[in-house]
Amino acid sequence: MIKKILVANRGEIAVRIVRACKELGIKSVAIYTDADRHALHVKKADQAFNIGSDPVLGYLNAHNIVNLAVASGCDALHPGYGFLSENPLLAEICARRGVKFIGPSPEVIRQMGDKIEARRAMIKAGIPVVPGSDHNLESVEEARELANRIGYPVMLKATNGGGGRGIRRCDSEAELLKNYERVVSEASKAFGKPEVFLEKCVITPKHIEVQVIGDSHGNTVHLYERDCSIQRRNQKLIEIAPSPQLTEAQREYIGKLAVRAAKSVGYVNAGTVEFLLDADNQFYFMEMNTRLQVEHTITEQITGIDIVQEQIRIADGLPLQYKQEDIRHRGFAMEFRINAEDPKNGFLPSFGRVTRYYAPGGPGVRTDAAMYTGYVIPPYFDSMCAKLTVWNLGWENVIERGRRALDDMVVYGVKTTIPYYQEILKNPEFRSGRFNTGFVEAHPELTEYSVKPPPELVAATISAAIAAHLGM
Repeated sequence: MIKKILVANRGEIAVRIVRACKELGIKSVAIYTDADRHALHVKKADQAFNIGSDPVLGYLNAHNIVNLAVASGCDALHPGYGFLSENPLLAEICARRGVKFIGPSPEVIRQMGDKIEARRAMIKAGIPVVPGSDHNLESVEEARELANRIGYPVMLKATNGGGGRGIRRCDSEAELLKNYERVVSEASKAFGKPEVFLEKCVITPKHIEVQVIGDSHGNTVHLYERDCSIQRRNQKLIEIAPSPQLTEAQREYIGKLAVRAAKSVGYVNAGTVEFLLDADNQFYFMEMNTRLQVEHTITEQITGIDIVQEQIRIADGLPLQYKQEDIRHRGFAMEFRINAEDPKNGFLPSFGRVTRYYAPGGPGVRTDAAMYTGYVIPPYFDSMCAKLTVWNLGWENVIERGRRALDDMVVYGVKTTIPYYQEILKNPEFRSGRFNTGFVEAHPELTEYSVKPPPELVAATISAAIAAHLGM
């Protein structure tokens, strides 16, 4: 049985994994660079080790991280999301050193991380894919010929990409010629390989993904879908489970598609199969994420299943505790990515000291955070500093609970996306439950909000004025 886990990550997801370990009676080991020496995950884990002065590179050195896992007596490693979580090298090194990797096999990570290989695997399994290239493009001329054949608009994508990077939409041949070398450059810098491919652009689709879990005993199930259509520049902002936009027939269909996709590649552990849903209600496979997702919280809220604990059990060789017919979803859950950004200023990052932080509470409210009062949000990483998840039985109910929880959540010292999300929840189109990936771009007016001073600040100002008047 796994007794000690090294968490090869930082921030809120590292804290989340540490909490799962504590409930299972498993010791946890955190890693950190100098920039994270005061981070919450360092304080929460049973042990913590410094991995270097460079803010980022320490989290990307697979050999050093696994060496540390062995030296500290860990028998397993959890990669979280981002960093090395979808790098097959980390899983391979773990296997060589006798450390259980809490995730799928290196072969599956490599296959599904290559968008061309993933497309081929899905076509073979009978999963519908977006029309496009079945190999890496060799030249801009080849891209031009294919685009003319399938029709504009098209998407140029990094073959080994992820996280919304290395993607450019091209509405004409001129844009394709302009963007081709740019995407090749982005692919090289972000993912180490200049490989790109081309797909037909599905115009303002709905972005629907399905959570799947498979064990090493041949059992694979889905935990229903999440709607990730509210996004900006391919970066998700708000996620919802289950999607308010699907019928029960569509829900059953896409769930079976996702299970078939996972089984076709021998997937073991937790993963996500992502689809696009076009205006004609046709689902298309987009990609498979071979890791825990940021938005796994909403699936946990509607199913009651702890996905991180299931990941650990599966890595320990245990079978799933349930069959597909045992899994039910109840109500709606919504996750807000609380980013340290200024929506009124082009979503410019707003790093710095959190002078005061109030987490919301009450029924159906969950907060996963990496910050605390006095914490300095470093400028070296993603701007997400917390995740707020709310649950309620009905769609209108979960919206109102979200509004209340966002209103309760107060962050001083840095600007955040909290007031922007409040505006989204007021929007009639969003409240109708009918929206797509073009929602944010279609509503630029949502950034024109005015920020009212929080009640705590007003009360403190009044108290100070009274004290000054009384000469206290």
